[in-house]
Amino acid sequence: MSTKVAFVCVQNAGRSQMATAFAEQARAEHDAGDEFEIETGGTQPADHVHPEVVEVMKEKGIDLSDRVPKEVTPDDLRAMDLVITMGCSAEGVCPAAWNGENRDWDLDDPDGQGLDSVREIRDDIEARVDALFEDLVLSQ
Repeated sequence: MSTKVAFVCVQNAGRSQMATAFAEQARAEHDAGDEFEIETGGTQPADHVHPEVVEVMKEKGIDLSDRVPKEVTPDDLRAMDLVITMGCSAEGVCPAAWNGENRDWDLDDPDGQGLDSVREIRDDIEARVDALFEDLVLSQ
């Protein structure tokens, strides 16, 4: 049985997209494709991934230009083992309808920020995802 992990934010156009991409990369690096299902979504999805996010992720060799933000529902979250919110719970707009574990990473929203700030957020997310996967793989 695989562990289901969801990365959730408001617009699903920045933080959660970066976290999902890094999680997909970590899953592949750990050869854990059968062990982890990764989902992402937002409570108020945007029309597209933020351009500044696409740009800084390209610097890491990850192309998010074809990703489309999607809505996450309470039913989606109830099916997860681990839900990681990106700081939107502080804004009061993240749903709280899951049965498994929840962690809030309390990250700044990259929307409209300069590239240096977005790079800092990206690097923080990458380090958190790497640590998360080290913990998850070890606990399997």
